[in-house]
Amino acid sequence: MRHHAILPAPHLKQARLQMIEQGIDPRADIDRRVAQSWQRSFLAGLSPRGQTECEDNLSASNLLHARDFNHDLISHSEPVIEYLFEQVKHSHSMVILADAQGVLMHTLGDLDFLSKADRVALKCGASWAENQRGTNAIGTALAECNEIEIHGAEHYLEPNEFLTCAAAPILSAQGQLMGILDISGDHRSRHPHTLGLVSTAAQMIENSMVLSSGQHQVLLQLHTRAEGIGSVAQAVLAFSEDGYLVGANRKALSLLQLQYADMRAVHWSQLFESSFEQMLTQQLRQASSSTALRTKRSLDLFAQIHPNSLMHRFQTVHSFASRQAKTPSTTVDQQWQSALDKACRVIDKGIPLLVVGESGVGKEVFANAVHNGSVRADRNFVAVNCAAIPEHLIEAELFGYVAGAFTGASRQGSQGRIREAHCGTLFLDEIGDMPLALQTRLLRVLQERQITPLGSSTAIAVDFNLICATHRPLKQRVSQGLFREDLFYRINGLQLALPSLRERSDFAPLCSRILRELAPHQQLYIAPELMGALRQFAWPGNLRQLHHCLRTAVALLEHDETCIDWQHLAGDLLQDLGRQVSGQSVCEKQELKGELQSASSSTTPALFEAEEGEQAIHNLRALSLQMIEQALVATNGNVSAAARRLGISRQTMYRKMQERQG
Repeated sequence: MRHHAILPAPHLKQARLQMIEQGIDPRADIDRRVAQSWQRSFLAGLSPRGQTECEDNLSASNLLHARDFNHDLISHSEPVIEYLFEQVKHSHSMVILADAQGVLMHTLGDLDFLSKADRVALKCGASWAENQRGTNAIGTALAECNEIEIHGAEHYLEPNEFLTCAAAPILSAQGQLMGILDISGDHRSRHPHTLGLVSTAAQMIENSMVLSSGQHQVLLQLHTRAEGIGSVAQAVLAFSEDGYLVGANRKALSLLQLQYADMRAVHWSQLFESSFEQMLTQQLRQASSSTALRTKRSLDLFAQIHPNSLMHRFQTVHSFASRQAKTPSTTVDQQWQSALDKACRVIDKGIPLLVVGESGVGKEVFANAVHNGSVRADRNFVAVNCAAIPEHLIEAELFGYVAGAFTGASRQGSQGRIREAHCGTLFLDEIGDMPLALQTRLLRVLQERQITPLGSSTAIAVDFNLICATHRPLKQRVSQGLFREDLFYRINGLQLALPSLRERSDFAPLCSRILRELAPHQQLYIAPELMGALRQFAWPGNLRQLHHCLRTAVALLEHDETCIDWQHLAGDLLQDLGRQVSGQSVCEKQELKGELQSASSSTTPALFEAEEGEQAIHNLRALSLQMIEQALVATNGNVSAAARRLGISRQTMYRKMQERQG
């Protein structure tokens, strides 16, 4: 909304001329921000009668780089721009998106009101910063970081006086200026509601960006009415997994009387009466509906946690437990948590981490948890598996390339994974398998903190936290000439060894967490005898193998079963468990062999020696029938109740009863 009426063009021109030639401050009836912008334009050396052409417009290649760098801003803005243009398409106007430097990134609209020269000036790559184009809506909104309308002769450069423009800034969840959204048109077609329209559209883009940035956060949507959640008017807060505020849209700041300076300083408990854990638990049970929430200022709101962020919280439970530094969790392996505590203390001090451990121990999960505990938690976590990318593509994958850099290259080029990690965390997994030639380029990037995409001669500054991981002995590979010694010492700021699964003390809690992730709406458990056998297993594939094992078991459960037992394991794992008992005592061996045959007619006696297998199966069947008899007696013949008592499905129960009768 304008705070000053639009003055006649002669009045504005006279005031601007007096300011420039006589140093007379514009009168109070001229918008203060317009007057200040005129002064900045004058100090930049611009003449009101100057030309609008600008020699600093981006070249095609530099524009491509700029668009790559602003990929998130553009992708979230384009749908809104299309919607916005539908509202103004008959008014001789165009919708413009500029980046945080005032360079036009995307335009859509009617060009018939522009001359040929003006069309060039409003092409992508042109800069509309104040120091180049004088007072204009894009440049002045950029300088003021606030919405503004510049109409007709309010423009500093006279060749731009035919325009009427309204612009609003687009801010990130941490208050960083991401870009400017603008509607420009012929000054004769000005509409008083254009500024409000563009401001609302900018909020839509902000909301979209905040909600999509919550991969490693818990996103809370708020409104005074339940129906307002999901609308452009909703408030959005982003919390770290330990409950600290890490981001918000402007509506949320206004609603809760917060400022961007409160990020990482304000905890959930300072804002709301109910606890963080209560809200998460309640939303897990009823994820598709809103919850009543009262603030510490006695404001009643409706709240809903964005489903993607809620699921991610339970997938990265390690990072939540690790942050309880003063009261370490007893359900997380202490060796694992100690490594995480050390990593979190040094990651924000520019010290690279080298994570070592067997394949499948969860090195990426660990790195992700470190990222979540850093000050860069709200930025990108970019994971690259150096062993999974073909050698001839890994350089382009890491460093990016310009259009036409090589055969098969994308027409738009690529910014590369390292630039994606700018201001965030770069995780290089299996770095021990990186080709030697690429190690040289990576070393240069780490030393200079700049990258040069393939096919380009322009270096681009990058800033990121670095975490590397490998299951290979890097010192040995250095002595063999397979890994650069200088790169080894560059990435080995702090080396952290993760325990294998067989060494961890939290096997049962790990299983419980994985089952909650696989079946969030069920309460599943593992039979005690099976849990004991699994706990003793060597797990050569570590967490990855355990996850696959439990995923298969959950899939094999009947719809009314809640207990995972021997019959739900894959055959190859049963064979491995059978071989495992060879080192146990005869008594223990016989007991475990019997369990391995439990309720599974498909398990072959070949797991054991033939003379022992028949007797084991006979004993198992006798014991199984005895347990069924006892369960039926205890439930007065109620088959369903007996099945629940044994932790098996009714179908399995009926099958066993038929075996008993046979």
